[in-house]
Amino acid sequence: MKPSEATHLIPSFFGILLCDGQGRVLYAKRFEGDSSFMAERILALEKGQLIDEVKEVCEEAKLRGIAKLVVENGELAKAISKELGLSTSVVAPDPAARMVRAKLDEIAVQLGVVKSKEAYTSLLHEVSLRLVRSKLKMAVEKQDLFAAQAVTALDELDRVINLLVSRVREWYGYHFPEANDILSDHESFVRLVSKVGPRGRINEATLKELGLPADKASALLKASASSLGADLDEAGVKPLSDLASITLALYSLRRALESYVSSAMDYVAPNVKALVGPLVGARLIALAGSLEKLAKLPSSTIQLLGAEKALFRSLRTGTKPPKHGVIFQCPEVHGSHRWQRGKIARALAGKLSIAARVDFFTGEYVADELKRDLEARIKEIKELYAKPPPKKPRVELKRERAKPGGLRQRRP
Repeated sequence: MKPSEATHLIPSFFGILLCDGQGRVLYAKRFEGDSSFMAERILALEKGQLIDEVKEVCEEAKLRGIAKLVVENGELAKAISKELGLSTSVVAPDPAARMVRAKLDEIAVQLGVVKSKEAYTSLLHEVSLRLVRSKLKMAVEKQDLFAAQAVTALDELDRVINLLVSRVREWYGYHFPEANDILSDHESFVRLVSKVGPRGRINEATLKELGLPADKASALLKASASSLGADLDEAGVKPLSDLASITLALYSLRRALESYVSSAMDYVAPNVKALVGPLVGARLIALAGSLEKLAKLPSSTIQLLGAEKALFRSLRTGTKPPKHGVIFQCPEVHGSHRWQRGKIARALAGKLSIAARVDFFTGEYVADELKRDLEARIKEIKELYAKPPPKKPRVELKRERAKPGGLRQRRP
């Protein structure tokens, strides 16, 4: 082989191969270990780590006077060039590697890795299983996925709480309808039903235990004495009280989940949390799929995360597309005038894109600078667009649905 010709460094599940352009093996370094060790080595190679076996193969290449190595993994190629001083080029997919992998079972038998092709298949199956298990474990160990699951559970819990609160209010309203108007706070109402029960048990002591404001307590005490509601028998007290107690426990669980999401976001994405808060930040991660996926999304996509249905509906029907998705929950967006929200959402999505990338790739804290820039841009938007745009004259457009034979004709 001529020294000027490029040689291919080809990883396999049982070792590192040094091959020529025709797929002939020039040198091989096996992974001296069981299937678990082989899986670890493959994972390290996928991350671009310069393992000992690669170093040995590269040293052999130097001794053979090989001038250049062709590698499929870009990160591995950079590490070889930087630490070992070999010239590398990245070719993916590598035609030589494809030829080698087509006869990998024969190569494994020739190198003494296995004794037969049947043993090769068995070893490949075992290494593949261990590799999949390791990758699954790595995936679920990512804290951003835990935060995403927690905020999804929080949203589902809110729906359950709303359903149960509606049921408790309606049920208890037959017995004490005045309480619905007096206690607008759902949790306080549920606590009243759970801890006190029938209106006949309402007195100053029980209301004091609930910690209600003086005006609310006085109104409840007065209304209970002259309520128009039906009497509640003892058989109906327990199931209503149990339902209220379960709902009250869900409120406690909700606070615990909210606290967990906040602490998890401090570790996972502190810059995103500082910009939009822990809950909205975690929802963005959940909608994107992971922090990595969020960091790789363009700002225009981040702006519309959570509004996919409205976007597809606008594409299908020709109506106006949405201007914001879940980031509408941020006070900077929903607290602004209607005609300013789209521009503010766009500015916020741009800063979120930067924050997510910094959180994922570097971990530095740059939220203070991003917030200053965002506040300056929001101030500029509110000054430039202080007044609503002039209304355009309405043009009545009659849209006809197309039929196989043409447009449907309206009857006179």
